[in-house]
Amino acid sequence: MRFSGANVLVTGGLGFVGSRLARALEAEGAQVTILDNGFNGAPASVAGLSARIVTGSVTDAALVRALVQPADLVFHLAARSIIQSMKSPMADIEANLSGTLQVLAALKERPAGGCRLIYTSSASVYGNARHLPAGEEEPYSLLTPYAASKLAGEHFCETFYEAYGVPSAILRYSNVYGPGQTARNPYCGVLGLFIERALRGEPLLIHGDGEQTRDFTYVDDAVEATLLAALAPAAVGEVFNVGTGTEVSLNNVAQLIREATGSAGSIQHVPRRDIDTIRRRAVQIEKARRRLRWSPKVSLPEGISRTVEAYRGEASTRALPEVSLAEGST
Repeated sequence: MRFSGANVLVTGGLGFVGSRLARALEAEGAQVTILDNGFNGAPASVAGLSARIVTGSVTDAALVRALVQPADLVFHLAARSIIQSMKSPMADIEANLSGTLQVLAALKERPAGGCRLIYTSSASVYGNARHLPAGEEEPYSLLTPYAASKLAGEHFCETFYEAYGVPSAILRYSNVYGPGQTARNPYCGVLGLFIERALRGEPLLIHGDGEQTRDFTYVDDAVEATLLAALAPAAVGEVFNVGTGTEVSLNNVAQLIREATGSAGSIQHVPRRDIDTIRRRAVQIEKARRRLRWSPKVSLPEGISRTVEAYRGEASTRALPEVSLAEGST
């Protein structure tokens, strides 16, 4: 097993991607500690694991230091979502940036090179990219406080690596989806919202004309890239896109979900909101292929099929929110 006996800290480990990562790490032999404030996740997401769950914030310096000191690896996923960010940018800076700095400060106290950090960022940093698919060298286009705070976290990871020898690898996730991304969480991604509405026979609501595109990444593929970034020597000091390289319109996604669920619910277009103004997205993944020996395995139709099956019988008992293009944890 690749992580046999490793003492691993996962911040944000009760969230959608974090809980899936914690499960994968434990299956690979790691001893997992989760730090989470419970805002976007719950212990039920890691039910059945032997992971130690610590309730608290990454902004708590003493707590972070105590958890980082014994760790062999740190996976830093704790962050506020894009919707939360737009509503409260100062709180976003506190959680996304100050929290990252607390983790880096704790790692700085370790012997140089003693504990690798895997920092999960977002393809949001590209905004409306000039070139598609966007490579890691694409100029930044910061359209939200969320994107700005995630990029600032990247820069501090790079600075602590160069100045203090804190080894890190940075992953820019693109629209991660899959089982466990329930619409009961108001910050759920668009696919989860579509699927739960479709299973209830409700209309799939798309903000705008539906021709806006995204690069959807199945959660298990994102988790595998994250694990490889912790293992590959060539990952240290580098930034990697995690996506598929393929852009898909929201109209096409909605139709795929209607077919996978057998839903008779219509596709309806409503006025676009200003939460997410990105028109097109696709990320280049050749660097991850070369350096990490990673490539996505699950196609969008297959990922939707797996997600639909996982969601069946779990429809929410409350009315679902209208679909936005909020990226949630990505």
